[in-house]
Amino acid sequence: MRIGMALNYASGFKETAAELADFEKAGLDIVFVPEAYSYDAVSQLGYLAAVTERLQLASGIMQLYSRTPTLIAMTAAGIDYVSDGRFTLGIGASGPQVIEGWHGVPYDAPLGRTRETIEICRAVWRRERLEYTGKYYQIPLAEGQGTGLGKALKLINHPVRDRIPIIVAALGPKNVEMAAELAEGWEPIFYYPEKAKDVWGPSLEAGRARRDPELGPLDVIAQTSLAIGDDVKGLIDLLRPVQALYIGGMGARGRNFYNNMAVRYGYGNEAAAIQDAYLSGRKKEAEALIPQELLENVSLIGPKSYVAERVAAMRESGVTTLNVAPMGATHADRIALIEQIRDLAA
Repeated sequence: MRIGMALNYASGFKETAAELADFEKAGLDIVFVPEAYSYDAVSQLGYLAAVTERLQLASGIMQLYSRTPTLIAMTAAGIDYVSDGRFTLGIGASGPQVIEGWHGVPYDAPLGRTRETIEICRAVWRRERLEYTGKYYQIPLAEGQGTGLGKALKLINHPVRDRIPIIVAALGPKNVEMAAELAEGWEPIFYYPEKAKDVWGPSLEAGRARRDPELGPLDVIAQTSLAIGDDVKGLIDLLRPVQALYIGGMGARGRNFYNNMAVRYGYGNEAAAIQDAYLSGRKKEAEALIPQELLENVSLIGPKSYVAERVAAMRESGVTTLNVAPMGATHADRIALIEQIRDLAA
């Protein structure tokens, strides 16, 4: 399995970037730069391209609605160029709270827009004269819209690669099916290996049945927190605020994808109670309601023998990349964690 690491979008980017050479020596393969409603991922990815040499770089994720498909393609080609072909384009639809609340655009047709964006990106990278007539995107602009002066163009530059790998962040059945069909990689959140087959198996199977063999095997990327030691079990409680935010507050009632995922994992009653508490302002109560079993099984926290078992479960369920958040108190501790997980995943 590859070992990846997600950078913190809240703070500490420059400090972490300065330390990436040490992480790479420790066995880190790829770094993911998130975006949410923080600093944009693109400027940080360009920075990383300049200060690294071999480390793979990925957006984790770039939001569809914040850019046109053509700009996404241009940006990906640009980062791939300055990184000498080390970039992977991670995209996702995010959710209505962020897209409508932060970007001010309607959150409509995430499935269709994702599909069309992928098709447009690959046409741009092939340097085709771009003429695309989709349900959601028409390039050039359709007759009767705009000035009527638009013309079909192709990318001026010759990209380093004519197919940059694409990762799709997806949770819903249809979105996961599309990712398995069209993308090089799929990234869920709170990945629970023992429940993955029941929750996502049919979608992955249906998507793979239509998959172009040239795409190669699907890269399944599991995000997980990492701490190894005989005295680290208490660190698992540090995950409660994040899970409470996602399951309880990342969306309205009936429109929270993470809450739906918890329901599909078999925690329907708990998911409802967490959401009620969180949306009522009782965040600490929501945190306490997160099932311990869920916390333990979506993370890699515990003695080395236990973490080895969890890594084996991840591999058995189909995971090919571990995207870890090392929970070390110091830089040296975090480096040691990457070295240990590298050995366990080998």
